[in-house]
Amino acid sequence: MKDREDILRIFSLHIRQILERADLNFRSLQEIRLRAGRPLMVQQGNREAFLTELGECTQDAKRAWRVTERELRETMEFVGKYSLYAYEDELKQGYLTLRGGHRVGVAGKTVLEGDKVKGIRYISCINVRLSHEIPGCADRVLPYVYGENGVHHTLIISPPRCGKTTLLRDLIRQISDGTGGNRGYTVGVVDERSEICGCYMGIPGNDVGIRTDVMDACPKAEGMMMLVRSMAPEVIAVDEIGRYEDIHAIETVLFCGCRLIATVHGSDLSDIQSKPLFQRLMAEQVFERYIILGGSGQTGTVRRILDGRGKALC
Repeated sequence: MKDREDILRIFSLHIRQILERADLNFRSLQEIRLRAGRPLMVQQGNREAFLTELGECTQDAKRAWRVTERELRETMEFVGKYSLYAYEDELKQGYLTLRGGHRVGVAGKTVLEGDKVKGIRYISCINVRLSHEIPGCADRVLPYVYGENGVHHTLIISPPRCGKTTLLRDLIRQISDGTGGNRGYTVGVVDERSEICGCYMGIPGNDVGIRTDVMDACPKAEGMMMLVRSMAPEVIAVDEIGRYEDIHAIETVLFCGCRLIATVHGSDLSDIQSKPLFQRLMAEQVFERYIILGGSGQTGTVRRILDGRGKALC
């Protein structure tokens, strides 16, 4: 799923034709949204636009092509390679991950089994989020992540769509390969949604470094424990921590002497401090670096870098 043609291939024939006509820069394209009976939308460079049937970008929703239910069904057939049953486990979580780390989010009528979601039927909304590799985007933060004793425990704090996964991916690559006079470290990645490494049949499609081992499509807490037991990582990297079991696994990782790099949704350090789940980690100054991303500008725009006490480093 690295190039334009592979991305276009997952859409229904008519939607594909519209996207082919559109003047879209797939290097900066973030999202393509399809909603039944509503305008076809794209998010590019943090700007939203509607697409007409001729592929013109417009801010006028009345001129936009209205996505049909048939186009939604055809798109899901292409996404699932006509075998949606094979993706049942992923669909329960509301998304499918494609080769290259691209994620297809879905919404519609859920099917329940007791009080748990068994699947999603009558899909009415599809959001294709494109994964991008930006080699070098971690260059600015790398000197702060490394210290005299190696890699600092680091937490990347970011609102949605600000490039935290992209930044994490490049950090993993550079720490794994070794750069700027720093030696390479063995890195274990728990890639629960297959977004960081873009694995296909267990093999990373993205460049995450020569010393990186990946637990793909594995819950974060379980994956961290499995990596510690089986792969002897020096650094463990995870995306979007936020459950109690994640915090317990993090404590075990720290006890075993591994360094940790993680991301979390949030607007600032105070936002994370207000969440009960993180209060003990913050009070004990587990994280030695906080990287806070901004809500505008280029992917991975860094607003502030703080030390473990919350003091600004830059």
